[in-house]
Amino acid sequence: MHSLPLYHRLADTKVILLAEGEAGEAKRRLLERAGARIVDEGDAGARLAFIALADPEAAARRLRQRGLLLNVTDRPDLCDFTVPSILERGPVLIAVGTGGVSAGLAKALRMRLEALLPQSLGALAEALGGAREQLRRIWPQAQDRRKAIDAALSPGGPLDPLNDPAPERFAEWLEAAAHGGLFGASTRFEIGLQSDDPDDLTVGEARYLANADLVIHDRDVPAALLALARADAARCLTGEEPPTGSYPLTVVIRRG
Repeated sequence: MHSLPLYHRLADTKVILLAEGEAGEAKRRLLERAGARIVDEGDAGARLAFIALADPEAAARRLRQRGLLLNVTDRPDLCDFTVPSILERGPVLIAVGTGGVSAGLAKALRMRLEALLPQSLGALAEALGGAREQLRRIWPQAQDRRKAIDAALSPGGPLDPLNDPAPERFAEWLEAAAHGGLFGASTRFEIGLQSDDPDDLTVGEARYLANADLVIHDRDVPAALLALARADAARCLTGEEPPTGSYPLTVVIRRG
């Protein structure tokens, strides 16, 4: 790796900002959002510095001689650390970085992830964090606890993080787990087709179909859509009895 990604807490931390223009204002907003205390260059309590100047070399030299770690806008050769493109969902932070090689590429990838990750992701994280002690009581053994949470968060699981209603189901899942139940052990997801074009499926619909264990579909569903399912997924027509077996995730495809 060219860099080690780290999450640095800046709340109430002194940070030097030497900046001008739009780039400087962007850095100021980012630092304020993180809770940093922006101070003058002469403040001896600072350990980090951000520079966004047209000619940053002299400033970078002065601050580096004082032992500060530097971020210099558009000058990766002068940086001790770079600032990634950030996606925020409450306590969930996803950082996409290229080591300063291409901020545009990092932004494009972050925008793609923005479309994939629901706003409810932060609420789900808060719910999991708030239930930490209760989860320990239900599953005293760490290995059992990890397996249960991994299963719940898996594609099609009751707490699937890419499924928007997941946080609303958390209390039900936790209640069932506390009584030894398997809430969400079998999930059913329905797709109402608006067209025969596979590209018209939503990201969530395509993901569920790709992970389905059983696909129930109308007779006139095109083969191109069914091809998105796993080759080993069981299939049957609407109204027919499915093959004997256990199907954690069933996807039903209907017209409209």
